[in-house]
Amino acid sequence: MIGNFTLDQLRILVAIDDTGSFSAAARRLGRVQSAISQAIFTLEELQGVRLFERGGHRPRLTQAGRVLLGQARLVLASAERFAAAAADMRAGIEPELVIAIDPLVPSAPLADSLRALGTRFPNLQLSFSTEGLGGSLRRLRAGTAALGVCVLLPSVPADLDATALFRVRMVPVVAATHPLAAIIGPLTRDALEPYIQLVLSDPVAPDAGNFGIVGSRLWRFVDLGRRLDFLLAGFGWCRMPEHLVLEHIASGHLVELTFADDASPREGLPIHAAHLRERPLGPAGRWLLEELRARTNAAATTGPTPPA
Repeated sequence: MIGNFTLDQLRILVAIDDTGSFSAAARRLGRVQSAISQAIFTLEELQGVRLFERGGHRPRLTQAGRVLLGQARLVLASAERFAAAAADMRAGIEPELVIAIDPLVPSAPLADSLRALGTRFPNLQLSFSTEGLGGSLRRLRAGTAALGVCVLLPSVPADLDATALFRVRMVPVVAATHPLAAIIGPLTRDALEPYIQLVLSDPVAPDAGNFGIVGSRLWRFVDLGRRLDFLLAGFGWCRMPEHLVLEHIASGHLVELTFADDASPREGLPIHAAHLRERPLGPAGRWLLEELRARTNAAATTGPTPPA
């Protein structure tokens, strides 16, 4: 009983509408017609509204009946999802999978795997977190995320079980209006020193993991989108994930820089899927990890997919 009605009464109401008559609903549900009529009468009495006009050859829904029929379908669908989610939990499937994603990670390589996860585990609740550099690792260690898709530099921490997925090429760029854009030839450290470098930083430990810092004039950002805004506005230069700046380079708003001595890996930063060794993934998390591994291995054999 939910309030003053039952799910069985709502199923009968829906069955009558689907089949067109009380007798057909009785046959579908394996009941006698009198039980169907009594259930609807009781539902009308308890709700204080008339659901059907019974004067004609077939029962016709009243205006109130049509509205409540729609609500009945929603309640029944929700109840089915409730039962399915409970069945999944009895089978050991985690009720929720929280995924922490670093801001440098493109969404496109993850989309197909997440779509497949939704098909395989339709009742699984998914939550995502993107909190700036270092956020994924902190969430994993705090136990508030089960799986991280992240940059792990300079090496994979010993407390993580990590799988390399793909690489993200970081492109040094500057606005076309910036003085650096007019310099011909590879840029030296001395040439870069006078200009502001826009740095993506860990909000909790801004001085940690300062890879690729060249000069001393630093503007620090937590949000990658905000840094892109300031980059396009001509405030300084930085390295940006290739998939975020290709359009701007093609349109002429950004210019790719070349360095005389660039220690950053040309193949790009490695992106890993990781979880704590002491906190193994549940069935859905393990399935997603295998799916990501399979898709990225297949992409590596066939060649890169153009960024979306």
